[in-house]
Amino acid sequence: QVQLGESGGGLVQAGDSLRLSCAASGRTFDNYAMSWFRQAPGKEREFVAGINLSGGSTYYVDSVKGRFTISRDNPKNTVYLQMNSLKPQDTAVYYCAAKRTFGSYVPRDSSAYTSWGQGTQVTVSS
Repeated sequence: QVQLGESGGGLVQAGDSLRLSCAASGRTFDNYAMSWFRQAPGKEREFVAGINLSGGSTYYVDSVKGRFTISRDNPKNTVYLQMNSLKPQDTAVYYCAAKRTFGSYVPRDSSAYTSWGQGTQVTVSS
């Protein structure tokens, strides 16, 4: 399994941008699909974006399509989430997660993931 650590969260105003990073340990990062989830107070953890092993396939929840972009740099063992046009409803703790998979498969169910970061807080004020 890989160990994950997020960074890049913070307090911003509506319309601003943030880039989250998730650094992974280990030498088999490119065997893992990577995803970002978020959890707001009182709500269930929600799939936000996912990317397959090579980075050639990406997936998003409808509420962030066109505003968020997930990418990965396999030589650097890092996955990113570029968040533009942030809205107050994007406020949550954001987690990165890893799942050993094949091909283009990227699960959206949080229970499928075997490794999680500690989370980073994103707060968007109106």
